[in-house]
Amino acid sequence: MIRLEKITGKNVWDFLKLEVDESQKNFVASNDVSIIEAYTAITGNGYAFPFGIYDDALPVGFVMLGFDVDDYWDDAPDIAKGNYNLWRLMIDKNQQGKGYGREAIKLALDFIHTYPCGKAEKCWLSYEPENETARKLYKSFGFIETGELDGEEIIAALNLNLSYEGE
Repeated sequence: MIRLEKITGKNVWDFLKLEVDESQKNFVASNDVSIIEAYTAITGNGYAFPFGIYDDALPVGFVMLGFDVDDYWDDAPDIAKGNYNLWRLMIDKNQQGKGYGREAIKLALDFIHTYPCGKAEKCWLSYEPENETARKLYKSFGFIETGELDGEEIIAALNLNLSYEGE
């Protein structure tokens, strides 16, 4: 059974070992960088929710969610303010193609729909323009490209008031 579990001192090392294929390293930050960014967001009065993705007891990937902006995010896109974001999603290179990414997104959206930081209108994310796999996956959940960029990445958003595939 696929589940999300908070990254803690007890399981962090399991997720630091996971990595994507060499051809995907330009698409997603490594898990150590993501966990450092979660820590710095939290210490900057922001919100970050790093989760390990498990299939029963097997660590298969990592997902991180965020909310709003922290004190140090100078160039945040407008959509970040007051909204949730699917900040990171990675599935280990040895576990790809098994549906874990799709299941993790469903679980992440279920968590966001508990509104742990309060109500919001949107969930947003960003991806590299050449990452067609991500574009198709996110579009299948109802994420729509906004025309904005986060750095060089395309921003897509999901209206949280509408139903999504996970419901």
